Amino acid sequence: MELKWTLLLLGLFLESRESHTCGIGFKSENKSCVDTDECVMDPGVCGNHAQCFNTPGSYYCTCDEGFQSTPPNFTQTTGQCLDINECLVGTYECSADLECVNTIGSFNCSCPKGYKTSRLDAGCEDIDECKDNLDICGTNAQCRNKVGSYNCECHQGYSNYGNNQSKCIEMSCDQFKAESDVESTPETLKHLRALLRSSCESLRTANGSRKTGEQLLENVCTSSNELLSEGKIADGETLNQFLDVVENSMRLIGPQLKDPVTRMETHNTFAEVAVMRGQTPPSGRVTLRTDSALFSTSWETVVGKSYPGFVFAALVSYKDLNSSRDLLHKMSRERPDDEERSVTYQLNSKVVTAVVSNAETKQLSEPVMLVFTHEEERAESKGVAYSCVYWDEGAWSGRGCERAWSNSTHTACSCSHLSSFAVLMALYPVQDTFELVLMTHLGLALSLVCLFLCILTFKFCRSIQGTRTSIHLHLSISLFIADLVFLCGISSTHNQVACGIVAGLLHFFFLSAFCWMLLEGVQLYRMVVMVFHTTLKHLYMYLVGYGVPLVIVIISAISFPAGYGTKRHCWLSLDQNFIWSFLAPVCIIVVLNSFVFTITVWKLAEKFSSLNPDLSKLRNIKGFTVTAVAQFCILGGTWVFGSFLFYEKVTQVALYLFTILNSLQGVIIFIMHCLLSKPVRDEYYKLISRICSLKEKKYSEFSTNHSSNSQQPLRSNPTTGESKI
Repeated sequence: MELKWTLLLLGLFLESRESHTCGIGFKSENKSCVDTDECVMDPGVCGNHAQCFNTPGSYYCTCDEGFQSTPPNFTQTTGQCLDINECLVGTYECSADLECVNTIGSFNCSCPKGYKTSRLDAGCEDIDECKDNLDICGTNAQCRNKVGSYNCECHQGYSNYGNNQSKCIEMSCDQFKAESDVESTPETLKHLRALLRSSCESLRTANGSRKTGEQLLENVCTSSNELLSEGKIADGETLNQFLDVVENSMRLIGPQLKDPVTRMETHNTFAEVAVMRGQTPPSGRVTLRTDSALFSTSWETVVGKSYPGFVFAALVSYKDLNSSRDLLHKMSRERPDDEERSVTYQLNSKVVTAVVSNAETKQLSEPVMLVFTHEEERAESKGVAYSCVYWDEGAWSGRGCERAWSNSTHTACSCSHLSSFAVLMALYPVQDTFELVLMTHLGLALSLVCLFLCILTFKFCRSIQGTRTSIHLHLSISLFIADLVFLCGISSTHNQVACGIVAGLLHFFFLSAFCWMLLEGVQLYRMVVMVFHTTLKHLYMYLVGYGVPLVIVIISAISFPAGYGTKRHCWLSLDQNFIWSFLAPVCIIVVLNSFVFTITVWKLAEKFSSLNPDLSKLRNIKGFTVTAVAQFCILGGTWVFGSFLFYEKVTQVALYLFTILNSLQGVIIFIMHCLLSKPVRDEYYKLISRICSLKEKKYSEFSTNHSSNSQQPLRSNPTTGESKI
C-alpha cells in the first residue's frame, strides 16, 4: 500500500516537471508544448491603432495606416503607435488654394479661414462675411469685406480699440481732459494725461498714428514710478487724480494689447493685464498676480452684459506710496463709535487698482476676490483688526468689501465693486485695567508726598544748604509739578485746548527735571576737579534748568502746535515725529550726564589713589556721586519705558514698569537725599525732639495748673450767691 502511494506521488511530480519545461510563449497541452496565441488571449495587447500578428512563441504589432512607431514592428513593452502629421512631414499635399488640416490617422484638405469651397470646382472662394452676417460689426460700424477676411470701420465717436473684427462701442475721452487739472497737479501727471487723450482721440477718429498698447502701458508705468519716487502725491486731490488716471488708462490700454497676458514692472509699479478675443465670450476664471496681491474673478463678471469681441482684466500694484502714508491712513467714519473709542488706522498692504472691461462695476453680479500680502506680519488680536477698504474720494471706505479670511501674513477680501483697494489695520487703544489705574494713582500720590517732604527739607534745613541742595530743591519742584499735572490731567482729552496745555506743562517740567540732573552732574565734576570756585552761580543754573526747556517748548509749539495732545492722552503727538522734541533733548542730556559721571568717577578714583588724599572730603563726594548716579538711573530708566508708553504697540509690561518706576521717583529721592543723609536725619531728630518736648511742656503746664486750682477753697459771692475759686 505504501509502495502504491509512493509511485503515485512520483508520477504527479514527474508530470508537474514536464508541464514546466515549456518555454515563454508556449503552454503545456496533452503532455506537449503548443504555441500561445497572444493576439487571441489579449486583443488589446498592441493598444489602439495597431494590428497584432502571432508568431510561434511570440507576437508583433504593426501600426495602422496614418500611424507610425519606433521600431516598426514592436510588442507591448517596446513601443506604441503615434499619429503621423501628414501636413507637417509632407507625405501628402493639398492643392494650392486648399489648406491641409491634420486628423487622427489621416488629414483633410479644406479651405482656409475666410474661404469656402466653390460650387463650380474643387477650389476655394472668398466668404463675404458682411453679407452672410449683417450684424457681424453691429450698428456702430460699417462692415468692409476683403479677400479672406473683413474689417469693421467704426463710426465717428466709436472704437473697437484696433480689433478690426470686433464690434464698436461708444468711446469718450472726457476723462483725460486737461481742463480738470488744477495748479497742484504735477507736470508728470499732466503730460501723461495729455498723451492718453491724444491716443484716445486717434482711436475715435480711426486715423492718424498712435502708440501701441505696449508703449502706452510702459508710459503709464514710467510716469507712475516717477510720481511715486519723487513724492509728488502729497494731498488727497492729487491722489484722486492719479488713481483715476491709472484706472482710465487701463481701460484704454487693455484692449490694445496683443499678448494674452502682459506684465510690466518698474521700481514702484507692477502691472499685469489679461486679454481674451473671439467670436464667443470666454468662460472660467481669470487670476492676476503682482508682487503683493492676487486678483481673481470669473470671465463672465469681466464681460458683463455685452461682449464686443474682446475683454480684459488688469491689476496694478503701487510698491511705494510712503510719501502719502499719512494721507492713506485716513478712514471715513462709517462707524460712529470709532472716534469715541480712539481707533486709529494704519495701512498694512500695498495699494492696488483692479480694472475690467465691464463698464458696470459699481455693483458686480459676482464678488471678486483680492488677496493681499501684509507689509508687517501681525496677527489679529483684541487691539488689532484688519479691514478691506477701497479709496473713495479722499478717504478709505469699507462699503461693499468684506474680509473673507485673515492671518498674520495675508488678508483675503471679497468686494462687490471695483476700485483701488488696500488692507487697513485698525488699532484699538489698550484699555487701562483697574489695577493699573489704582497703581498709578496710589504711586503718584506717594511720590507727591515724598517730593513735598523733599521740598520742605531742602528749603528749610539749614545744615545742608548749598549748591547741590538748591539743585535738589528745583529738581523736586519740577518733578512734583510734573507728577501733579500728570495725575490730574493726563486723560483730559475731552477739551482740546486744556489737553494741549497739560501736554505743554508736562513737556516743560519733565525736560526741566532732566536739565537739573545735568546740572547736578556738572556740580559734582567741579567739586572733584576744581579747587576754587566749585559752585555754580544760581543765575546760570536757572537759565539751564528752566530757560532751556522753555526755549524748546516755545519752538516746538510754534513749529507744530497740533502736536500737543492726542486722542488718547494729553501728551506729545507721534505725528511728524513730534515726540522727538522731548526724546531728542532727553537723549542728549543722558549722553552728556553719562560722560560727566564717567569723568567724575575716574577723577575721584585718581584722588583716592593720590599720596595725601583728603579722605573725609572725598568720602562725601563719593557718597554724593553714588546717590546722583542712582537718581539718574531711576529717572532715566523711567523714561526709557515712558518714551514708548504712548505708542500704539505698547505692552502691559511697559505700562506696569513705567507706573512702578514713576511712582518710585519721589520715594527714591526722599530716601537717598533725606533719609540716608546724616545731617538731614539729625535735623529730623531735632525737629521731632522739639515737637515732643513742646508737647511734654504743654502737658506739664496743664497738669500743674489743674493741680493748683483743685487745692484752692471755694469762696461765695455775697451778692449772687455763686461760688468761685
